[in-house]
Order: sequence, then C-alpha cells, then structure tokens
Amino acid sequence: MADSSALALIIVDVQNDFCEGGSLAVAGGTDVARRIAGLVAESGAGYAAIAATADWHHDPGSHWAPAGTEPDYRDSWPVHCKVGTGGEDFHDELKPALPDVDAIFRKGHDSAAYSGFEGMTDAAGEAKGLAEWLREKEIRRVDIVGIATDHCVRATALDAARAGFDTRVLLDLTAGVAPETTAAALEEMRAAGVSVA
Repeated sequence: MADSSALALIIVDVQNDFCEGGSLAVAGGTDVARRIAGLVAESGAGYAAIAATADWHHDPGSHWAPAGTEPDYRDSWPVHCKVGTGGEDFHDELKPALPDVDAIFRKGHDSAAYSGFEGMTDAAGEAKGLAEWLREKEIRRVDIVGIATDHCVRATALDAARAGFDTRVLLDLTAGVAPETTAAALEEMRAAGVSVA
C-alpha cells in the first residue's frame, strides 16, 4: 500500500444498539463488527492511525422521539446509545480490534450528531476533534467503515472529504438501514468525491 503512513481507519458507531438485538438495529451489523475486527487483525499495521466513533447520548432533545410517540426515523429515533447503558458499548464482535484503536470520538451527548467529525476525544487528557487529531498525525487519507452506511458513515465520509482528506468508504464493511437510503447516500458520497470501494 503506497504511503501507508498517511492512511487512517475510521470505525463508525459499531455499537450494541446498532447491531441485531439493539434498540435501533441495522441488519448485518453484527457481521460488519466481526469483519472489521478481522480487517484490523489482518491489516491494522497498514494504518498509521485507527479511530473509532460512538454515539453517546445523555439527553439529545428531539433526536429521541418523546415518550409515547412514534419516531419518524428521519429526525427522531428510538432511545439509543444512552450513556451508562449496554447499548452504548462497542459490540462484542468488534472488541478484539479495540486494543488497536488509538482514540475514541464520542458524539451527541446533548444533541443529534451523525458525523464522527462532531465527536471529541480526551486522548492524552486533552479534548480534541477528529479532524485536528488526524492532522496532528499527518493523515491525508482515510478509510471509513461501520454503521450505518446511509446515516453516520455517510455523514462522516462527507465531512472527511470537506475537511480535505482523500476519503474512501469500504462498502463491504458497512451496513445500511434501507436499500433506497443507502443508494442515495452512495450517490451523494460519490458526488462529493468520496471513493466507494
């Protein structure tokens, strides 16, 4: 892999609530978690840095549908990835990869947040965003994997491209909510210069 020192892997939201059995489950999430762990085991040394993002909601307002109402699954969602619950944890199938993750970027504590670039890490005791962290590591290219293709993967990839990173989504290591929204997300990402492999 040419110039691997400039390449980072971003693992998006591979959490219990987004996998089978979770409150906002995406079909194929568990399998994606397993395959991402396999990628890290086989190819982790090819990445100069590995970051993971995580939904981390305490009270995100209208992002969660009010009690007793049905979410519209566009702007409002069931309660998910609530701080202090098992739903916010990374899926067990991903856990073999976690020792290789250099930083975790948590997002959405008190508001909706889809892109990993909205998250913050306190790596080394200093809060910083994903773009700043990547630039400090002299990263120029990113591979993005995770859940869901049509929501948080899409938003993270678009923000990565806007921030000037050469961005690639490894489609076989993502899971989408629905075929129609996934197809639209892929079209939008390609139009923004994101490579979909």
